[in-house]
Amino acid sequence: MTTTKQTDQVREESRVHETRLVEGLWGVRYQVSDVARSVDFYTNILGFTLDLKNLPAFGQVSIGNLKLILSGPGASGSRPMPDGGRQEPGGWNRVILHVKDLAARVPELKKRGVRFRNELEIGPGGKQIQVEDPDGNPVELFEPAQR
Repeated sequence: MTTTKQTDQVREESRVHETRLVEGLWGVRYQVSDVARSVDFYTNILGFTLDLKNLPAFGQVSIGNLKLILSGPGASGSRPMPDGGRQEPGGWNRVILHVKDLAARVPELKKRGVRFRNELEIGPGGKQIQVEDPDGNPVELFEPAQR
């Protein structure tokens, strides 16, 4: 038998769902200085698929369910903020990409000239290492621990 409290809770959950602001994840935007160079890195080095390209301002690459939006100078997603603040590459927030046999991949990437921020780290959740795209945006390569 349903109580009044349970009915009210279902109504509240339904109302919250109907007025929800966020529909879901669209993608991740990285600020880059050279869209063509970044598209080359993500497609030819990391194996992403090219979805859209409007040089020199914009590119979109994807892998699995991840869309990575690459915004170059002049792109609408790169315009200065109202206070004059500039959107720039770099920082520490990063996309995390699932990789198999990470330890074997590191030497391959080093041979291809990929810049590393650190050495391979091993923790209880798995192995990880950070690389940089051509503009210094961090990308974490991650191999989950076997359970």
